[in-house]
Amino acid sequence: MDLARNHDLIIHGSTVYDGSGATGQRVDVAVADGRIAAIGNCAGMRATETIDAAGLALAPGFIDSHAHDDRALLERSGLEPKLSQGVTTVITGNCGLSLAPLQLADEPPPPLDLLGSKEWFRFASFATYADAVDAAQPLCNAAALIGHTTLRLAAMPRVDRAADASEIGTMRQTLARSLAEGAFGFSTGLAYTPAKEAPASEVEALLQCVAAAGGVYATHLRSEGDGIEAALDEAFTSSGQAGVPLVVSHHKCAGRANWGRSTRTLARIKDAQTRQSIGLDAYPYTASSTSLDEGMAERSPRTIVTWSAPHPDAAGRDLAKIAAGWKLSAREAAIRLMPGGAVYFIMDESDVRRILSFPDTMIGSDGLPHDTHPHPRLYGTFARVLGHYAREVGLFPLAEAVRRMTSLPAMRFGLADRGRIAAGFAADLVLFDPQEIDARASFEEPRQFAAGVKLVAVNGRIAWRAGAATGARAGRLLRRPALRAAA
Repeated sequence: MDLARNHDLIIHGSTVYDGSGATGQRVDVAVADGRIAAIGNCAGMRATETIDAAGLALAPGFIDSHAHDDRALLERSGLEPKLSQGVTTVITGNCGLSLAPLQLADEPPPPLDLLGSKEWFRFASFATYADAVDAAQPLCNAAALIGHTTLRLAAMPRVDRAADASEIGTMRQTLARSLAEGAFGFSTGLAYTPAKEAPASEVEALLQCVAAAGGVYATHLRSEGDGIEAALDEAFTSSGQAGVPLVVSHHKCAGRANWGRSTRTLARIKDAQTRQSIGLDAYPYTASSTSLDEGMAERSPRTIVTWSAPHPDAAGRDLAKIAAGWKLSAREAAIRLMPGGAVYFIMDESDVRRILSFPDTMIGSDGLPHDTHPHPRLYGTFARVLGHYAREVGLFPLAEAVRRMTSLPAMRFGLADRGRIAAGFAADLVLFDPQEIDARASFEEPRQFAAGVKLVAVNGRIAWRAGAATGARAGRLLRRPALRAAA
């Protein structure tokens, strides 16, 4: 221990869960110059600030493995919902949707409009977007994926068909350049209209660039309902042929006819893992959220409107009540409300628990920060896993819950110095009360900060304390090192 050095912060007496899944140990942690400088007995060491954390748990800052914070990174308080529950790094650009590289003259089609209106799509390259994020000094760190839908809209005059050879060539060049500029990988949203007509061969041509650059592939499957097993097989084949690590996004079995099917999907994933690198993420709720779609609204037992461009006052209301007031069917009411967003209650609790319990499941919020009345997962995902599912339900020990949020996503996405409390690692830290931590956000009142989070440090600076942001803006866009461009 360096007794002469003046550290920035020393946290005394907490139970440290280092992110590995090991049982917590009561030790001190010292921070200097944005890094973890010492772990052990720090008595007698000097620090600008010392915190007595007896009775509290200290963990690596949580990594949101599935986020849609591309635009929130550019906004002053856009990341407070994440920071408030201990998230210090977000993985953006999921579901084939990324803010860059794309410049739009017209409004973006659903679901790309979940990220913002056309004026937000102003970045011709990933590098210019990365520079803008750094200039904004975000509250959290971010690692970005490049969206397939984004690439299609930049390269194709129409996206209701497969791309031709020239268009695929353009997408490959753009993707390779973005990977060389620091993006961590590539994502698809093959269930959505702008990418639905893309065949597997189009995706596989783009995955060749990802493989050459050493990136990762995250996919919103072509189907999460009746066709889910075929969709999994497609993802396994595409990523396996390219030799690219795969992440199955927000794994679920959607629709009553598919409830219980996670026993088969997880077995399929486990079998494929014997041949290739596969991970998955999930959020701890039985409701999903995305663009308002008349077909989904018709099939969902309950739908809550999260935003509506033509009818802003509909946000937060049940679609069934709106439809009854208008004397319309749910389908007709949804069409009248579009473009908009919605929460759909389409999953079964047993599937949610089974998927969360799977050893390789990471925790991802899939939060939509720009919805007027968002799904509570935006504010509550990580606290709900720690409080409800770990402490109350007992799905897994606290140490294992922390691993799912820290070292596991750091490994999957290649965040070399994040996700662990270890000497030399970035000082992204969350201090919380393990008996108090839980989500306060609900479907009725979704904009509620979590309970039990006492302090959050990002790159060694305290960014959240006593229930509020401190004003420190220490986040940055992480660039994956040594990526090799491949056209």
